[in-house]
Amino acid sequence: MRFTDNEYLYEVDGPQRATRSHPARGPEYGNVAAKDGWPTIPGAKNLWEMFHNSVTQYPNNPCLGHRPITYGEPGAYVWQTYKEIGEKVDAIAGGIMHLGLQAHGRIGVYGINSPEWMITMQACNRQNAYCVPLYDTLGPDAVEYIIGHAEITLVFASAVKMRALVEPLIKAKGKVKALVVWGEVDGIAQMDIEEKAGLKVLKWDDFLEVGRQHPAEPISSKPDDLCTIMYTSGTTGNPKGVMLTHYNILSVVAGQLAAINQVATRYGEKFNKDDVMLSYLPLAHIFDRALEEMFLCYGARIGYWRGKIEGVQDDLHALKPTLFIGVPRVFDKLYEGVYEKLALERITRRWIFALALWYKKRQLRAGIKWDQAAPIVDAVVFSKVKARLGGRVRLVCSGSAPLAHHVEEFLKVVMCAPVSQGYGLTETCGSSFIALPETEFIGTVGGPLPLLTFRLEAVPEMGYDPMADPPRGEIIIKGPVVFQGYFKEQQKTDEVLDKDGWFHTGDIGEIAPIGSLKIIDRKKALFKLAQGEYVAPERIESALKKATVVQQVFVHGNSFESCVVAVVVPDEKALRAALGDEDALKINSPHAKEIVVAALTAAGREAGLKGYEIPKAVHLSAEEWTPENGMLTPTFKIKREVLKRTFGTMLDDLYVQLKQKGSGKRPANKIIDVHSRTE
Repeated sequence: MRFTDNEYLYEVDGPQRATRSHPARGPEYGNVAAKDGWPTIPGAKNLWEMFHNSVTQYPNNPCLGHRPITYGEPGAYVWQTYKEIGEKVDAIAGGIMHLGLQAHGRIGVYGINSPEWMITMQACNRQNAYCVPLYDTLGPDAVEYIIGHAEITLVFASAVKMRALVEPLIKAKGKVKALVVWGEVDGIAQMDIEEKAGLKVLKWDDFLEVGRQHPAEPISSKPDDLCTIMYTSGTTGNPKGVMLTHYNILSVVAGQLAAINQVATRYGEKFNKDDVMLSYLPLAHIFDRALEEMFLCYGARIGYWRGKIEGVQDDLHALKPTLFIGVPRVFDKLYEGVYEKLALERITRRWIFALALWYKKRQLRAGIKWDQAAPIVDAVVFSKVKARLGGRVRLVCSGSAPLAHHVEEFLKVVMCAPVSQGYGLTETCGSSFIALPETEFIGTVGGPLPLLTFRLEAVPEMGYDPMADPPRGEIIIKGPVVFQGYFKEQQKTDEVLDKDGWFHTGDIGEIAPIGSLKIIDRKKALFKLAQGEYVAPERIESALKKATVVQQVFVHGNSFESCVVAVVVPDEKALRAALGDEDALKINSPHAKEIVVAALTAAGREAGLKGYEIPKAVHLSAEEWTPENGMLTPTFKIKREVLKRTFGTMLDDLYVQLKQKGSGKRPANKIIDVHSRTE
């Protein structure tokens, strides 16, 4: 299968035969926009120059905004201009140099997204220092580890995180010089930090004044100087510090802008200085950081959320963003919310919505563009869904993890805006592939952005061959966005970054006939069943999520068993309805389990799963998995090893119960109307 005539994908180099150093590899592909060279940011060889250029070019443009809270109630967004933000960046830079920071020094930042977070990061860029995010959801042990491992000497933090910093700073006594805090200072935590950790706690406004009194000249950064050590959350062990340079981030910004221009010529949605984004995905992750750097490069504005998930809806209405970037968990909630609200409507309204959904879906599948498919239906029916994101969204994009097929198709119909799914990793600066909004791209992550090339590498033990039709294999990536390695972890670096510069993602991809990439498996998540069949749990979980009674699902198996089992966090409302008079909170009653297994079986069959891929027994968990309780990473990926440890005894018991019943028997299938979500 060749794609040399594809409108956005071209063949850079031919396939490679297997050698002693690597298995067989398919052709190397790139984006046509990079055919004559990688895109660049004019007039900027480092991130500070890129931001400073915007301050000079757009001094009076609104730059960063927040919502002041008065007596617990948020007000309207208050904006600071590029000139005002630039002056504060200069002041913070002066302050950190006055404290003795040297070039290549490490500054930790801990807190929810805010203007202060971004100002601190830009001050790091200005002084050739490394900004090291301290993850907001990893807990004190990880914070302590990162402070020590990265050799952080200065910490900036939100006041609400002061108590979480007490123990890590005590253990780092003598290494960290000062703590700078924005927000209302916690007096008790301040006393503990100053007395037990021997640190001076400095208030943000006071520190700004210190910097104004002691101005410092910028320290120029070379393109290959590090700008951040960004620790990946991981699913096991200590986080790994991904080393990214100024050139890495500049490349992803340039690539994102080039990709948006490609989309602009196709849909007329040109990105400009009047665009607005809501910053609520963690700035500690590369996905959000790269997007915010792109907005600042163009003189656009960034509005920060208030820091409470229950307030996001109100923040959206107040800000009215033009670009909405989310993760699958956010879009799953939006999908569920629409149907929950619809369930309370009269049957005629539900019928009208279903008919509108069917009609527009048919139009889109016929190749009609999103804005021409059903304008009257959009205005009468679907504009209410768009209003939930503020009403002005011109582009919706999902990243961080795979978006369920049915949710993606639903969004493309109801959002009244182009919807794309992307793919990337911290090691490739977050944005690597993005799908076009057309329906034929559903289930794929599209082609590469013009900032990398990629190949598929054979995985013989899993049966994946990049020369087959369709081509399948491990996705390997090369280009200016590939990271420099893991900080102080050469062995782990060598495991994923080969001598030719190819980064091995561990993700299994398939190239669709239109030339777009589809993520179908995860190399490390694979396990083998007793009969020798390999099972890809993430692919199965994605299919099973369509079952109405399922909120979250974790599929488990091993080489001693011939089938898989699962732990499920059920959708309480759907399960309660299916149970009738029974109490849904009796979560592991035989009847409740029977209903869930039947729903999983129906969803699995609908998705074409093999019999051994469909769970034969389940344990039901009443607690939702979140980053806060340690079951998910901050980017909402399942921590498989954590779940395996947490539910290990229950999973073993499920196999015992199956053997007692006879593993060949299938659970009774008594429930018909709750099996899967259909539109």
